[in-house]
Amino acid sequence: MNEFSSNILTWYKKHGRHGLPWQQNKSLYRVWISEIMLQQTQVATVIPYYQTFMQSFPDLLSLAGASEEAVMSHWAGLGYYSRARNLHKAAKIIIDEHNGRFPEIYETVLTLPGIGPSTAAAVLAQALNQSHTILDGNVKRVLARYHAIEGWPGQRQIEQSLWQKAKSHTPDQQVADYTQAIMDMGATVCTRAKPKCEECPLSGTCLALEQGKVGELPTKRPKKTIPVRQKRFLFIVSDKKRVLMEKRPSSGIWGGLWSLPELALDEDIKQMCQQQWGLSVETVVNQPVFRHTFSHFHLDITPCLIRVSPAITQAVNDGTKFQWCDFDTQLAVSTPVRHILNDLLKKR
Repeated sequence: MNEFSSNILTWYKKHGRHGLPWQQNKSLYRVWISEIMLQQTQVATVIPYYQTFMQSFPDLLSLAGASEEAVMSHWAGLGYYSRARNLHKAAKIIIDEHNGRFPEIYETVLTLPGIGPSTAAAVLAQALNQSHTILDGNVKRVLARYHAIEGWPGQRQIEQSLWQKAKSHTPDQQVADYTQAIMDMGATVCTRAKPKCEECPLSGTCLALEQGKVGELPTKRPKKTIPVRQKRFLFIVSDKKRVLMEKRPSSGIWGGLWSLPELALDEDIKQMCQQQWGLSVETVVNQPVFRHTFSHFHLDITPCLIRVSPAITQAVNDGTKFQWCDFDTQLAVSTPVRHILNDLLKKR
């Protein structure tokens, strides 16, 4: 154990987070669920989702035996939905190929869907105290500043340099505490904005602080123009005051979730409703446009409130691809769709 890891562990005993839900009754399964949820998502956001998820799926068998719909409904609003699909797939693989026991060998864990090197290391380090090196966003920030490593961490060469530094600091003992400690350091002290250098146990040997580069590191991703896409979300209301929902494909954005039917701005709503579902449109009222931003594009959404003739709406309701639902439906939907449903529910 070197000075770097020793100082972080000393800090962690007094200032680290020790009461997180996945730290209680610790197991490979519980830690795995938490690490997948924590990918690109803050702890405060994850905690309520984690607690609800664990109530419904307390073990591998219950998760593997659940329907994809049930799993997705527990993930709705958490984002990055491929994580949930991969979690479900991995649970089935563990049941079928590993006798229902989460693997304890690093290379085997890496073969499971949705698990990369850092996640596999975090799960085994946290749950079994195995000595493996992690490199999530928080750790990258701590190391880039401490060693004054310039260059965007997303570049292969820079990331490899950070991996080398991370491995050099990972101790052989107290690995579970160290792994949590360095993540806590990045999340609470060595933060992206307004880092608390005066509270940092590494401040005496931090090169970025010494060189006055804390605000510059890690180097930001090179700026690029994010494209803007535009869609109309069709809020089709039946005579019984129910809304038509469409099941999205299992892959892609919001994969496996229920959504409002989408239409390009230059397409004809009445023609589409007639051809797609045999619905006769009575009125169309455009609602205010709002923007939802993904990592690689902006989506400008125009909700369209559409009322259709009452006599033929039942033909659409097949229950698998399309379904008539109450405005307050508990189906798994994306955050923008929930926003539209809640907004129009208030107006109704």
